[in-house]
Amino acid sequence: MATVSGRDEVKRLFATTRMALETKLLRGAARAAAKVVAEEAKARSISQEVSNAIKIATAQRDGRVIAKVQVKGTGAYIAPWLEYGTAPHFISVDDSQRQGMSVGRINKAHAAGSLVINGQFVGTTVFHPGARPHPFLRPALDTKEGEAIAAAQAYITSKIKAGRFVATADAGDDET
Repeated sequence: MATVSGRDEVKRLFATTRMALETKLLRGAARAAAKVVAEEAKARSISQEVSNAIKIATAQRDGRVIAKVQVKGTGAYIAPWLEYGTAPHFISVDDSQRQGMSVGRINKAHAAGSLVINGQFVGTTVFHPGARPHPFLRPALDTKEGEAIAAAQAYITSKIKAGRFVATADAGDDET
């Protein structure tokens, strides 16, 4: 009867190789793809503040690797206005912010008051005509999809040499 040795070591090798593939190789590939889309989104944004807030994040959940191109941090609040535009609307000083003062007094007390435009008091409300959209996220994905897939493939190819996975620590879930 034949004897087999090293079975436990082989099982451990397979387990660690699978984990390395899932956590490092696939997340790194997803990050490489997301970077292509993020760079295009930064180039398409008409706001430097929004461009500076475009970040990449990766995660692994429920057996899936997820890469996100998102707008986070300073300037992020502007992104939906750029992407989708704004409808016409009225702007006024919220009663809860007045602290018993009139709009004129608020504007005199605070040089950056909401209803002073070009140094001129414009009244208690202003009608904003809205802003047209300047999409940058969705067009970035639409135009760079093929290049993003190629970047993911190039990442995988660069990490697998002679049939062996070369693990590196560049696929973390920290944001960049």
